[in-house]
Amino acid sequence: MQPKRIKLDISGVIMVDKPLGYSSNQALSKIKWLFNPKKAGHTGTLDPLATGLLPICLGEATKFSSFLLESDKTYEASIKLGFKSNTGDSEGIIESLNIEQLPSLKEIEETLQQFLGYQEQLPPMYSALKFEGKPLYEYARRGEEIARKKRSINITSLDLIDYSDNILKIRVVCSKGTYIRTLASDIGDNLNTGGYLIGLRRTAIGSVNVVQAKTLDLIEATENEERDALIFPVDKFLNYLNEIKLAPNEEGAIKDGKTLLFKEMKEGIYRLYDQGNQFLGLGTMDSHGYLKVRRLLSLSCVE
Repeated sequence: MQPKRIKLDISGVIMVDKPLGYSSNQALSKIKWLFNPKKAGHTGTLDPLATGLLPICLGEATKFSSFLLESDKTYEASIKLGFKSNTGDSEGIIESLNIEQLPSLKEIEETLQQFLGYQEQLPPMYSALKFEGKPLYEYARRGEEIARKKRSINITSLDLIDYSDNILKIRVVCSKGTYIRTLASDIGDNLNTGGYLIGLRRTAIGSVNVVQAKTLDLIEATENEERDALIFPVDKFLNYLNEIKLAPNEEGAIKDGKTLLFKEMKEGIYRLYDQGNQFLGLGTMDSHGYLKVRRLLSLSCVE
């Protein structure tokens, strides 16, 4: 009988370049096995058919995973025109629409511009959203249609990368909660050709790019000490938030759960640092300038 592995007290973020065919949970399980942390969780699901940047939080970094999800995401997507899929991607039942003439490059570019900005998007039935405790895809597989509420999303950038034959490749920068499969289908509908997603890669989350990520194979092949160097501090992913450097007395007060007053500072969430530029956690500033704790690293992580 093998001895039980002792969980390690490590914290930070591993940037994984998720491979094709892996679910996000499979990638998470692999990282758990390699690093053996006390806690771990991924920040935003990528479908098995998608590749690219998947940050995985270890230890204390899991406290901040929901804030990592707030950043805009960048994707490169390939859409096949002239067909429809009941799932919005290549895993579904594919129907040819027998399109005789595909749209021109000008029509493509004009259509893409129509999807910029804030809008309402209907989540697909083939998704992990829950209804009465079960994911929607379970109902969809039984042929059941569940009423869904539209979600507010924002597409800040939508650029054409390539258009060859009936394959359209685009780059999308969008807010959290955006379904690229739905976007692909909607673009196809607007072009009167139909369309479904045949390839998807997440290339960035906020300012963090997939070029900084490592494949699971490379992480596994890295020796233990060098492997630990692949762990990034969690505040690297929170740089979309403004920061406050606390004086020693302010640091002590905030750790005690007290409220601090910062006059003429804007309402919002702030990164908190000590005088040595060590990340302490996050605080929330109200409209009157009062700052209180939102999330803090444990004292063992900052002392």
